[in-house]
This record gives sequence, C-alpha cells and structure tokens, in this order.
Amino acid sequence: MPDAYTNLDQIFLAGKWREGTGKTLKNTNPYNGETVFEMKAATASDVDEACKAAKKAQADWAALAPSARAAKMSAMADCLEARREEVMGWITREIGGTQVKAALEVQLVLGVLREAAVLPFMVEGRILPEDMPGKESRSYRQPVGVVALISPWNFPLQLTARTLAPALAVGNGVVLKPASDSIVTGGTIFAKLVEEAGLPQGLVSVLPGGGSDIGTALIEHEIPRLVSFTGSTPVGRGIAETVSKSPILKQLELELGGNGPIVVLDDADIDNAVDAALWGKFMHAGQICMAINRIIVDDSVFDAFVDKFVERARELKVGDPSKPDTFVGPLVNEDQADGVMELIQKAKDEGADCRLGGDRDGLVIPPHVFVDVAEDSCLCTNEIFGPVAPIIRAKGEEDALRLANKTEYGLSSAVFTRDIERGVAFAKKVEAGMTHVNDQPVNDSPFSPFGGEKNSGIGRFNGRWAVDAFTTDHWISIQRESRQYPFSLDDLG
Repeated sequence: MPDAYTNLDQIFLAGKWREGTGKTLKNTNPYNGETVFEMKAATASDVDEACKAAKKAQADWAALAPSARAAKMSAMADCLEARREEVMGWITREIGGTQVKAALEVQLVLGVLREAAVLPFMVEGRILPEDMPGKESRSYRQPVGVVALISPWNFPLQLTARTLAPALAVGNGVVLKPASDSIVTGGTIFAKLVEEAGLPQGLVSVLPGGGSDIGTALIEHEIPRLVSFTGSTPVGRGIAETVSKSPILKQLELELGGNGPIVVLDDADIDNAVDAALWGKFMHAGQICMAINRIIVDDSVFDAFVDKFVERARELKVGDPSKPDTFVGPLVNEDQADGVMELIQKAKDEGADCRLGGDRDGLVIPPHVFVDVAEDSCLCTNEIFGPVAPIIRAKGEEDALRLANKTEYGLSSAVFTRDIERGVAFAKKVEAGMTHVNDQPVNDSPFSPFGGEKNSGIGRFNGRWAVDAFTTDHWISIQRESRQYPFSLDDLG
C-alpha cells in the first residue's frame, strides 16, 4: 500500500506544490466541527501562471499518440484504486459523506477514469463531400486547448472527474478551482493523482480560493477556451454573463440546479418505488443536484405509498458518517443547514402536514416527510438540497405529468409503472435531460449523456458527448488542382 498523500493543504501550481499567499481557508469536518486544516488560498496572479503553464504543456500533450494519453488515464485509475480507502476517508472527513456515499463516489470516478482511457480513440475527423473540382474538404476534431474547471462540494470527486478526465484524455490542459468546502476531494486529491500517474508538469493546476477571487479571474482569463461549471443556477447565469463580456468568447458546459420529480403511477410496484424514493431522496442527506426534490404519487396509491415511505424513512440510520450503517449524515456547513431548517419551518407555517421530523443535532437534520404538499409550496418551488421529502397527490397520469413539468428546472427525473412502454411514453414527455423508468434519478453512467434542460444547464457530459464538449471542429480544405476564380459576372457563366 503506498504512503498516504501529503501536501493536500497547498495549492498545486504549474506542476509544483506551494504555499498560497491569498486569504486563509479553513477546512472543517461537518460532523464534529473539528478543523481538518487551514491553508492560504491561491491568488489571481497564480491563475495567470497556471493558465500559461497549461497552455504550454497542452501542445505537446495533444500531440501524443492516443494510446499514450489513454495509458495515463488508466494510470490515474490505478492510483485511485490503490488509494480507495484513503480517498473514502477524505470524503467522510471533509464533506460528511457516509461510507455508502463515499464508496459509491469512488466507484463512479473509477468508471469515469476507465472511460477516459477509451476517449482518445473516439476523436474522429471526417472527409466531407465537395462540389468544387479538385477540392478535398476535411474536418479535424481538435482539443479546445485549456479548460477552466470550477467544481462543487456535494459530489466533488465525481463532478470534478467527469470534466477533468475526458478533457485531459482528448488533449486539453485544465486549471481547476475546487469549492472551498471540498478543497481536497474536489481539488488537491486530483493533483496527487495527476502527479503520481506521471502526467506532464504544468498540464493541470489546482487553485483553491473564493469564487469572487479565483473563479472570476479564471473565467475572465484569455487562455481558457471552455468553462466547465457545476453549481447553482444563479452562479451559472453569472458565469455565462461574464463569459459573454469576455474579449474572447468561450464555450460553456454548465450543470446547474435541479428540482427532480419522481412520479409513482397507479400501477407501480409500491415497495420498489418506496425503496427507490428513499435512496434517491436521502442519499447524502439530499445534497445532490439530481436528488429527488418532489415525490408525485397517483391518488389511487397515495396512502399506501405514504404509509410505507414514512415507516421506512423512520428506520434510516442518522448521524456519524464514519459508521458503516449510517445513511443520513450531516449537511456540509452551517449556511446549508440553516437554509434547510428555514424551509422546514416555512413549510409548516404554510400548513403542510409533517408526518416525520425531528430535531437538528449540529449539522445533522433527520429525515423530514411532508404529505399532501401543495404544488406551490416552498418545498416544491425551491431546490431543497437537504433531507426533506415533500409528497404531492396527483389526480391521474396527466396531472402527474403536469406537476412533474411545473418547474423552471429540468435535470433528472423518474417514473414508476409496471408497464414499461407506458413508462417510456411518460418519460419522453418529461421536460428534463434525464428520465429513469423504474429507478430513482440519482444516476450517472460513463457513456450516457448527462445534462439538463431549461435552467438546469447547457451541454452534456460523458462518452461521445464529452468528446464533442472538449474538442472543436477545424475545417481544412485542400485544392488539388488549379482553380479558376471569377472576376466578373461573365466568368460565372
């Protein structure tokens, strides 16, 4: 077993570990409040150095044979596999992820890295038809250059890897700014993986710091040609606005907020639907962009579903995320917990029926279940991002579809029915980027398109879609015989 990683409380700039010179960042265990470490953030001048280093290293990296880049992606996966327990420990310690969540996240990232070893062989050009005599047209697919990656705190390992790995695999450099609540799991752990796997020095930099400092400097910098961001819709809109004013326009890959519905139709397997809804709602205490936000249940099976759901939710183990049987751990920070408690209180003030609740303990909030929730309730119009489940009564399939689509968001969704084709027909009418039949909406697969509609984002991640996202078309034509140019209307015939 390799020695544990060190220096994770430093910035990784142009291939070297350094003490930052910016503001002090405090990394805190959300369950017990202990300080994990303190460090100095990066600065805007570090962003400039990182971008220049990435651009310099990227040219030679892109010129490597596909097999060479694939080998480095495989090496990163091997390094992560060897350090599985160490990384899981960081997920629990830094963001309060339970053991189940930590194991799942590492497994997902291993899939992303293994996928990335295939992507270099999926970058394909084309020979295009031409009417011009003697002309050959080619379309080359080339890396965009340098990618600015701003990652979130909730599923930081996965949501960083799904941009970092494919972007590197197809020949780009990356400058990464992790969230301040996940400096290690969304940032410096990747610097170690890159370093240990032997990727070129300078190709990747990891710069922890505030969004208004490092984030703004990164997206405004002239070198990155694409900005990949996962986070809230308001921040995503701000990034898009900033990019639109940049002297050089940039591509955007945005995965933003969600208000995911799970719909239980009248012929659904209720036990199966209950199990799925519990997992999709309360995994990581509901702090997942594609988590269930609203549970919509047909009137004919409403009471049966509610009784079983409340009974099972009451049994979920809550508390210390380091214990293997804990399913609902702490929220990531005080602001997040305060916001969820405010929503709970507001829902009660609105008259919602709270069938299951409990007192907050530090940053741990036990599962809350509200029944017969009005469609305009604060629980239905806001992204909860916490362990609170509003259950809405639908009057038939049409009403269920209307309720599912009654949101400005459209990320992930689900529908339960014993009739598969009925489920598919329903799914096709849901205004979302992803809909799962007889499964909960917290799904990600390395070769399937991940992304949202409406205010849930722009673009798609994974597989062929990642190749398209992190490369650009370059049309090159070749005139193989002398061409006659018209200099007058008569020359046109």
